[in-house]
Amino acid sequence: MPLHAVLWDIDDTLFDYTGSDRAGVLRHLDAEGLMAEYGGEAAALARWQEAMEREFARFLAGELGFHEHRRERARTFLGAALSDDEADAWFGRYVAHYEAAWALFPDSAPALQALAPLVRQAVLSNSGTANQERKLAALGIRDRFEAVLCADELGHAKPAPEAFQAACAALALRPAEVVYVGDRLDIDGLGARDAGLTAVWLDRAGTWADAGDELPPGVRRIGSLAELPGLLRGVIGFGAPSAIR
Repeated sequence: MPLHAVLWDIDDTLFDYTGSDRAGVLRHLDAEGLMAEYGGEAAALARWQEAMEREFARFLAGELGFHEHRRERARTFLGAALSDDEADAWFGRYVAHYEAAWALFPDSAPALQALAPLVRQAVLSNSGTANQERKLAALGIRDRFEAVLCADELGHAKPAPEAFQAACAALALRPAEVVYVGDRLDIDGLGARDAGLTAVWLDRAGTWADAGDELPPGVRRIGSLAELPGLLRGVIGFGAPSAIR
C-alpha cells in the first residue's frame, strides 16, 4: 500500500532535546549556585533526569497537567515544598537557559525538505500541544507540518495504539498508509508497528548495531535522517504529494 504521510516524533528525533536540556540545566544550576549542593554535574544531571522521568510519567498518565508536571519537577529535584509561584519561577529560570540552547539536529531540516515534495508530514508527540507548537515555530520548521498532534489533546500517549490511530484518523488515513519516525525503539518503533503503521526507528547512537542483535520484526532502523528518503523509496511507494512546501 502506498505511503501517504510521515508522522514525526520531535524530541531527540528532529530536535536535540537531550543536548539542549543538559546545557540548560547545567547553566541554570550554576546560575542558582546549586551545582555543589547536588553533588556536581554528573550527580545533578542524574537527579534531574530522575525527576523528569517520574513527573513526566504522571503527566502522560493524566495525573498532572503540563504546567503542573513542571512544578512537580522543580519540587522533586529540589526536595522542597515550593508554592506554585515559587515552583513556576524556579522552573521558568531553567526554561530560559534551556530554550537558549534549542537546536535541530543537522540532518533534520534536509530530511524534511527532501520529503516535502513527496509525502504529507505531521507530528505525533507525547508532550503538550502548545509547548510543541511553540518549539517548532522557534526552530523554524512549523510550516513543514500540516498538523501537530500531541498526547494532551489526543487523550492517549505513545506507545498506546490509540495514540497512533488517533493521529492517523486526524489525517484521514489508515495506519497502513502512514510511517512513524522516532528515536525510541519501545515507544516509537514497537508502538507504531503494533498500531499498524510502518515503523522507522532512528538509532542515532548506533546502540543496536553495536550490540549485533537482530531488530524486532516489522521495525526498520536508520542511524541518520539522511537515510530516510532512500529507505522509504526502497520499501514502499510514495503517495500523494504534500500541500506543504
